Amino acid sequence: MVVPVPALRSGRVGIRPIRLRDARPMERELVEGRSWMREWEATSPRGSVGFDTRASIRALQQNARSGQGLPFVIEVDGELAGQLNVTSIAYGSLSSGTIGYWIAERFAGIGATPTAVALATDHCFQTLGLHRMEICIRPENAKSLRVVEKLGFRYEGLKRRYIHINGDWRDHYCFGLVTEEVPEGVLRRWQSGRVPEHAADVPEADRRLAATPFP
Repeated sequence: MVVPVPALRSGRVGIRPIRLRDARPMERELVEGRSWMREWEATSPRGSVGFDTRASIRALQQNARSGQGLPFVIEVDGELAGQLNVTSIAYGSLSSGTIGYWIAERFAGIGATPTAVALATDHCFQTLGLHRMEICIRPENAKSLRVVEKLGFRYEGLKRRYIHINGDWRDHYCFGLVTEEVPEGVLRRWQSGRVPEHAADVPEADRRLAATPFP
C-alpha cells in the first residue's frame, strides 16, 4: 500500500515530503548544528559507520512507497528547519505509528516542532485512520519532552536501553496518544488551550529508575 506524503501547514510552519534535493541543505544544518544535535543522534552498536544523506532519503522514500512510513521536512517560512519521520506504520488490529524528529537550533523555541508533530499526528489519525501514535524520548532531552507536554501526549512508561544513541544504548520515556483523546484534532486542541495538564508527567519512580545505571 503506497502512503502519499502530504504537504501540510499551520501559520509559519509546514511539513512536506522529503526530496533528494534536500540532501545538501540537510547536511548543512546537521554539520553546523553538530554540537546541538550530537547528543541525540542515533548511532550503530557495531561502531562508527559513514552516513550518506541521499541514500538515507532514498530509503525513507522507499519506506513510504511500501506503506510503512511518512518522511517529512519541517519548514519555517519556507526554509528547511528540520525533519520529521513517521515510522513503523501498521494497519489492521494495531493501526499505529511512531514519530521521530529533529529541529535546527536556530528554529528552536518558536513552536515549530510541536506544530509539525501535531500536523503529522492529525494526518495519521484523520486521513490514514491510524488509532495510536507514539513518541519515545530520552529522559535527558528536556526540549523534546516539552513537545509532548505541550501536545498532551500521555506518558506510558520507561523503556530501558531502548535505542542506540550517541554511542550507547539509552533509556527512553514512551508517550502515546489515541484518537479517542483528540476528537477535535491535536493541533486544534493545543491551539485552543484545551490540552489536559500533567498528561505527560513522568512518575518519580520512573525518573529515579532512569537515573540508575542499568544492571
